[in-house]
Parts: sequence; structure tokens; C-alpha cells
Amino acid sequence: MPKISQKGITMPASPIRKLVPFSDEAKKKGRKVYHLNIGQPDIETPKVALDAIHHYKEDVVAYSHSAGNITYREKMIGYYKKQNINITANDIIVTTGASEAIMFAMQACLNPGDEIIIPEPFYANYIGFAVPAGVTITPIPSSIESGFALPPVAEFEKVITPNTKAIMICNPNNPTGYLYSKDELMILRDLALKYDLYLFADEVYREFCYDGIHHFSVMELAGLENNVVLFDSVSKRYSACGFRIGCVISKNKELMATIMKFAQARLSPPSFGQVAAEAALDTPEEYFSKVLEEYTQRRNVIVSSINNMKGCLCPNPKGAFYAVARLPIDSSDRFCRWLLEDFEYENETVMMAPASGFYSTKGSGENEVRISYVLKVEDLKRAMFLLEQALKVYPGRTI
Repeated sequence: MPKISQKGITMPASPIRKLVPFSDEAKKKGRKVYHLNIGQPDIETPKVALDAIHHYKEDVVAYSHSAGNITYREKMIGYYKKQNINITANDIIVTTGASEAIMFAMQACLNPGDEIIIPEPFYANYIGFAVPAGVTITPIPSSIESGFALPPVAEFEKVITPNTKAIMICNPNNPTGYLYSKDELMILRDLALKYDLYLFADEVYREFCYDGIHHFSVMELAGLENNVVLFDSVSKRYSACGFRIGCVISKNKELMATIMKFAQARLSPPSFGQVAAEAALDTPEEYFSKVLEEYTQRRNVIVSSINNMKGCLCPNPKGAFYAVARLPIDSSDRFCRWLLEDFEYENETVMMAPASGFYSTKGSGENEVRISYVLKVEDLKRAMFLLEQALKVYPGRTI
């Protein structure tokens, strides 16, 4: 029988989705499963975006420009200007979600064997993007005790080698919900300039910043125009994950010309997704105000509930809609599977993502889980009650 490629063997399974078969089995048994494992919001997609699809008039659904529809890119200029980001349409390439944007950038900026530094825990699929590019991720641990703040500069400099070509952050962060400050981003700017590195920034959760804190973008860092590569997406902003529309943004003209070659090789981003995403830019501000208020309530339920459970710790996220919690358990993988296979309380259970899958350092995150607070408040309260009951009877409890 022909052999599978080494890349295929190395490619990791998603810690977010790998437990789905166990969830399906729990449902077959008649159990209700509260899904806190995946960042799929239950917020309604803006009507203006859905109407644009319903009213589509073209006779042929054709390829778009490989960089994306010019009408969409030009309209995005206004959106970014409101975020204090000044760009042109030529600084934007529309992609099939932010995932494709990151893959394009890794392929265009790094050679096989090159290294990219990422504070961990980090979005698990970054590993999945690095493997096809032959790129090595160098993790720098952040601490739950500090709320997952940016590690000190010295920790970065310890691991920088001649093969280091980039630093990457997600801001606000998935999975931790940490929001990097302007001061922290200035530290990264100085590092990028000192060692001539790319600074990759995944900012898809920009709209979700809490407690009156302002989001500061890497695109606002002066003097770093040729180093910064921004990734964005409409998936979370408009609760439109299925549109599969993202973008890569940079003022580095040589880099964008290179990324364009990868964009041309895949022909074009989704047509209907672009139509809907362009219309979504007209979403009224009150939509975001209501969504932010809702997520703030949800966050508060999660954080207060977990911190009131014996032996548990959950930092208060300042952004996104995720939290990483430390629980008194022996193995997050074992615990999350046990919840679906063996636990039920009044025929209900909870599905979470093992945080171990968001670390590339072996053995890290074994007593942590990622929680997506994407359900309505009442469901979150019930899910937290179920979690508390589960921790009382879990065979691998450590206290």
C-alpha cells in the first residue's frame, strides 16, 4: 500500500473538533450537549449581509479578481480608517477566511526550516498552517497566573536564532482572551526592528474588547510598515463563519506581490461570501454594541462561576469570547472525553476543548481547558453547573 507523506503524519488533529465523534455518540444516547468547544457564535448574522445574498442578480457566478472584488476592497478602506488603520485597496488581498491568509503569509515569508515565535497557548491551527509550509513554531510560554500576558523580552531573545523569521500574535487572543496593550505591541515592534523579523498579527476578534479597553492594532505601529502582516476575517465580527472571507493586509509591496502569486494559484476567494461581506460593512453600530454587551454578560458568568469552584482558576479575559481555565484534573484530554462518554447529569453534559492542544510544548495545558462562551447566558449558567457537578465525581480529580 502506498505510504502517507511525512507532512500528513505530522499534521495534528484539531483539539477543537477531534472530540466530535464522542459528542455525536452522547447525542445518540439522548443527552443534551452544551457546546463550549468551538468558536461558533449563536449571534444572528446581520440582516444586511443576508439580504445581499438573497438579492443577488448576476446571471453567472463568476471568478472574482484573485485579490478579491475591487468594490469590496475599496469599501474596506473606510472600515479600517475607523480603526485608525490607513491603507489602500492594493494593501489588501481577500482570502478564504483568515486561515488562507495565514497560510499564504507563511509560504511567502518563510522557507522550510525557518522559525516563527508564538507565545503559547495559541490557536491550535497555527500548527496546522506551519506544517505544510515546513515552518517550525518556537513557543514561548505565557502564564495563567499573569492572565497570559506577553512574556518578557528576555524570553523572546533567548530563542531567537538565525533561522527566526517572524513573531506571531493573536490579539485579542484565541484561546486565552488576553488583549495585548499598546506598550506590549511596542515591545514587539522593537524586537522586529532589532532582528529584522516579520510581525504577524491575527486580529479577527478586534470588535470584542471589554471593560472600555481600546484595541490597538499592529498596523498603528510607526516605522514597521515593511514588517507587519495583518490577518483579518468577517467570521466572528459578523457571526458569519460560513462566509469564509478573510484578508491579508500589508504595506510591504514586494510581499503582497508574492502573496498574489499564491492567490492566483487558488484562482479567487468565494463569490457569495464577498457579496455578503461587502454588504456587512453597512452593519449599524448598534449591532456591535448589543453584541458586546451580550458577550460581557457571558464572560462574567463563566469567570465568576469557575473561580467559585474549588481548586479552579479562570483569568478575566479582556477580549475575544474565549477563556482558559485551570481545573483540578489529571488530563484535559481525558477529562473532556470523559464528559462526553461517561458523565451525565439529568441527561445533560458539557463539551469543551482540551487546552493541551493549544500548546506545542509537550506536557503543557494538561490541567487546562478552553471555553468558548458563545451560548446564551442561561445555557452558560447551566453548563457551569454541570461542570461543577462533573468535577465532583471525575475519577482523575487531583484535589
